[in-house]
Amino acid sequence: MAAERGGAVERGAVVGDGEAGQGGGVAEGGGAAAGGRAEAAAGRAEAAGMRTVQRAIDILGLFDESRPALSLREIVAASGLPKTTVLRILGTLRLNGLLWVDEHGRYVAGPALLRWSRLAERAWRLPPGARAILRDLAAEHKETVHLYVRRDVHRVCIAQEEGPQTLRQVVRVGDELPLWAGGVAKALLMDAPESLLARVADTSPYGSAHLDTLRGWVFMARARGYATSHGEREEGLSAVAVPVRGRGGAVVAALSFGGPSTRFSEERVRGFAEALRTAAEELARAGLPFEG
Repeated sequence: MAAERGGAVERGAVVGDGEAGQGGGVAEGGGAAAGGRAEAAAGRAEAAGMRTVQRAIDILGLFDESRPALSLREIVAASGLPKTTVLRILGTLRLNGLLWVDEHGRYVAGPALLRWSRLAERAWRLPPGARAILRDLAAEHKETVHLYVRRDVHRVCIAQEEGPQTLRQVVRVGDELPLWAGGVAKALLMDAPESLLARVADTSPYGSAHLDTLRGWVFMARARGYATSHGEREEGLSAVAVPVRGRGGAVVAALSFGGPSTRFSEERVRGFAEALRTAAEELARAGLPFEG
């Protein structure tokens, strides 16, 4: 009996060990669940943080040459955010010197942006050889030359050389324009995947219905090696553009002539395209500071 009891005890011990193991499994499961909840909470916090950052960037984007100073009411109306949210973001931007308040109580660009402006100008400054290429193009063909890069579904002018004509296209360095139309846009999108073309089309006034038009434009630009536009984005303005390719062959920028459509005859457009292609190859050899 004692042996049986001992056996029973032994069997009980085994059962006990098993229960202990199950208990450990429950503890482990509870730990995993808690870890999952913590990870989900961290993910939500990160998403909220990114949303706040994007809102701050959007508010800074409301300021431009035509609106250098904005009142609180104007910022709330333009951003579409609750006033309390706007006040909180403005407070943080002011604390970091990215915004300032003028004597009229309006918000203006802050002094911290002066340092960032110098850094950006230095990072995006063309080397002397590249600058000379733009200067020679403008002097020889008497039209304004622009150099653009793509930023997501926009294009940004990073350099220009004005032509000598009194009537000319005015685009300032730093200006950001849409990608859904224009010769420059087509040149920048020559190697674009379908997903990017679809996103660009969605930003147009025509929505996704613009995708087929965009595909056709890009196809034609690839076939010719250059792109043109006549009054697509703004009536009376024309452009001729070519891609500038980097060391790996990818499109890194677009070089263009822009001006009144009356000066962009078929004959001149062909001459512009040839000159731009040659200049784009020279730019690639000279090296561009933003190519990476």
